[in-house]
This record gives sequence, structure tokens and C-alpha cells, in this order.
Amino acid sequence: MYVKCGELEKAETLLYLHKSKLAFAWTAVIAGYTHQGRGQSALDCFKQMQHEGILPNSVTYKCALKACALIKSTDIGRDIHKKVSSRGLLQEDPGLGNALVNMYVKCRAISDAQKVLEELSSRDVVSWNILISGYIQEDEVEQALDCVEQMQHKGILPDLVTYVSALKACAKIRAIEMGRHFHQEITMQGLLQNNIELGGALVNMYAKCGKISEAQRVLEELPFRDVISWSALIAGYVEEGQAEQALKCSDQMQHEGIVPDAVTFVYMLRACAILRETKRGRRIHVEIVRQGLLQNDIILGNALVDMYAKCGEVSVARCILEELPFRDVVSWNTLIAGYVQEGELEHALNCFEWMQIDGILPDAVTCACVLNVCSQQGLIQKGQTLFMNMITKYGVKPSLESYTCMIALFGHAGHLEKAVRLVQEVSAAGSTTLWHALMGSCQKSADVNVAEWVFEQAESLDKSDESAYVLLGNIYAAASLEGQVKRLEGMRIRNCY
Repeated sequence: MYVKCGELEKAETLLYLHKSKLAFAWTAVIAGYTHQGRGQSALDCFKQMQHEGILPNSVTYKCALKACALIKSTDIGRDIHKKVSSRGLLQEDPGLGNALVNMYVKCRAISDAQKVLEELSSRDVVSWNILISGYIQEDEVEQALDCVEQMQHKGILPDLVTYVSALKACAKIRAIEMGRHFHQEITMQGLLQNNIELGGALVNMYAKCGKISEAQRVLEELPFRDVISWSALIAGYVEEGQAEQALKCSDQMQHEGIVPDAVTFVYMLRACAILRETKRGRRIHVEIVRQGLLQNDIILGNALVDMYAKCGEVSVARCILEELPFRDVVSWNTLIAGYVQEGELEHALNCFEWMQIDGILPDAVTCACVLNVCSQQGLIQKGQTLFMNMITKYGVKPSLESYTCMIALFGHAGHLEKAVRLVQEVSAAGSTTLWHALMGSCQKSADVNVAEWVFEQAESLDKSDESAYVLLGNIYAAASLEGQVKRLEGMRIRNCY
């Protein structure tokens, strides 16, 4: 009774007080804890059960493994693995093997999960599905697709869950031919007739692979369409830069009586940002507020800030940001970028200070953006301080863009020697991008000698680097060195064509 009412502590206390030796009674309490998501309580009860001298059965072990998965307790999971193996329970109960595979997958021990599956005397589609989803979770997408192939080779037919995972994997690595192959199998088995999730996965796969017309055709042929399949198509059009078509799809979706969700609204706002469609964006904003979606979706809030900022309404974007129940580094980066886009550089720098007062540390994107502002404003001291703080205070590794901004900042302030020293000190000096930036600084200071040395460094990395020839040629031309311009042009033609 107590278990069914969810009063698990009382149920466990009764078991302990009455010295119950019934395995099924202890198992019911352990199962209750796992059902409530209380993995540690379940394992404590599991431990107490054994302390009382009661031998767990297969069902108990499955519940305990589920609890291990909930709290990512690999050590206890491995201990259970040893016990069930020594008792020969894996041969008796195939479901126990699946619970083991699932435990290792959830604990992110994917190689252990693979090993367990290979050792199982009986493997079914569920076993394989768990492993496939685990590989996708670990971003080992090719391995996930290999598992699908192995499963079929062993005579086990994929089910709906397998195909959804396989299509997700194809979408991640843009494996369009394999995705088309799965599409054929799905169609031949008639699986699209009664499964909305599978249809959405197909639309998403084609969209992510850049085959937006095929994604559109698949959606139109689906017997049932939901907000997920429509959102996948709308997202695909946005990613392909076809913002107008994305908004047309959203109109068509709503005409069919399907209400947009948070994901749909994110991509609709991105489309408005691309087109600078402020009026449409405002209407979407009103609908989002009406549905109360901003209360627990920071991605949607950031998309709103981005839409207003990209449409040039940075003051509105700032108001939105201040009203958000949650803010993260992306929220602030979006607003800072909006101020930079509008040339309001002082406001961008103020935002940088406000975000830290808000308790949010800058990331690499923030630092690169603010360094760019410092470069444009010639704020060498502020830029140097930020660059030093990136590692020491913010724990951010300077990006290539950050180094480029610092070189431009030194060049703008006439500190060419500091720019040269910076390039020589960094491992990123293996990139021609930094040498190009340094040559740009040479152009500002009209230093031909340093420019020639920089050109040699860039050429040593890539003789066919046409940009380096153009930059040095401009420096020669500005210094009226016509002979050097002609000589360099000859070198460019020989090496670049």
C-alpha cells in the first residue's frame, strides 16, 4: 500500500522493522525509488536488503542497475555486473543484459556497454538500440551506424527506434546516401503510415544534409504532420539561408492548425533576423509572451534578443535581455554584437562590464568581440588588460580571432614591435591569418622592412597564399616602390597559378 501511495520511506521502514525476507517486497520499494528518480535511495535500499541476508533476484538487479544509471554510479554497476555474471543470471534473463548495457551507456562507459552486448548469449533489437543511442550520445556517430549494419548482418531487423537513431546519426555527419538507404527501407516496410516521430526524423535528416527540397517533399507526403516535422523543415530553410521560405512554412503550418512551439519560434525569429523583419518579429514576440514560453527557455529568450539586435533595435534587445528570467553568456554576447553592429561601441564596452556584474564570465566570443572594439577605438591599455585576464581571470584560451584583434590593436596604436612579439610567442603562428593581420599593421605604420620579413614567414607556410602578395604589394605601392611591385607580381603569377 505504502509503495503504491509513493510513501517509500514508510514502506522501507516496515520492511526493516518486520525483518521481511521477501525479495519481491524489497524489490518493490527499490523500483518505487527508481520510478521517482531517486537513484541513491534505491541503492541504499538495495544495500540494506543484502545486509539483511536477502538474495536479490533478476528484477531486483534490473531496478538497481536503473538506479546506477540515474546517478551515474559506474562502480556499483560494475559490482552488480560481477554478481549477476557469477550467478549465471544473464543466461536466464535477456532483459538483465539489456539493463547492463543501458547502465554502462548512461554512465558514459560505452566500450563496456559494447563488450557486454558482444558477450550476451541472446541479443535483441532493444540491446542494439541502447548501444546505438549510446554511441550517438558520445558523438561517435560512425560507430552508431556501424552498429546498425552489424545488427542487420546478424539477422535482427531494425525497428522504429533504430531508424530514428540511425537518421539522427546520418543528419549529424550529413551521410545523405545512407540516409536515403534507410528511407527506402522505412518506405518498403510501411513504417511511415503510423509513426509521426519517424517522419520528423526523416525531414530533419534531409534538412540537415542540405537537401531541403527532399525534406519538403517528405513532409508533404507524410500522412500525419506535427510541430516537430514542421520545425525541422523550417530550421532547414533557415540554415540554408532561405529565410522567406522558412516563414512561409511557418504560415502553412499554422494554417493546418499546428501551434508553433519554442523550437519553431527560435527559427522563425532567426528568419526575421536575417530578413530584418521587425514587424513580423514583434508579432512572434507577442505570441511567445502569450504562451508564457520565456519563463523557462533561455534559448528562445536569446533568439528574441538576437532578432531585435540584428534588426537594429538594440535598445529593445537590451530591454528584452533585462526582463529575461535567466541570462547566460550567449544573451550578453548577442547584445554586445548588436551594439558593435550599430557602431555603438561605448555601449558594447558597458555591456561587457554589466555582464560581469550580472555574475556571468565572458567566453572566447565575448573577449574577441570586445578586443575588436578596443582595436577600433585604439584602447590599447584596456585591450591588453582584457587579453591578460582571458586566461588568468576568465579561464578562456585566446582564440585565433583574439590574437588577430590584439595584433590590429597594437598596429593601430603604432606598437608594431609588440605585434611582432605577440605573433612570435604564440603557437597559432602556424596560421597565415596572423601573418596577414601583422602585415596589415605594417601597412598602417608604412614599415616596408618588417612587412618583407612578415611576407617571408607567410610564404614559408603557403607559397600560393595570394593574400600575402596583395598585402605586400599594397605596402610597396604606398611607398612608391614600383620596381618591387612588378617583381612581386611576377612571383605571384609563378606561385599562385
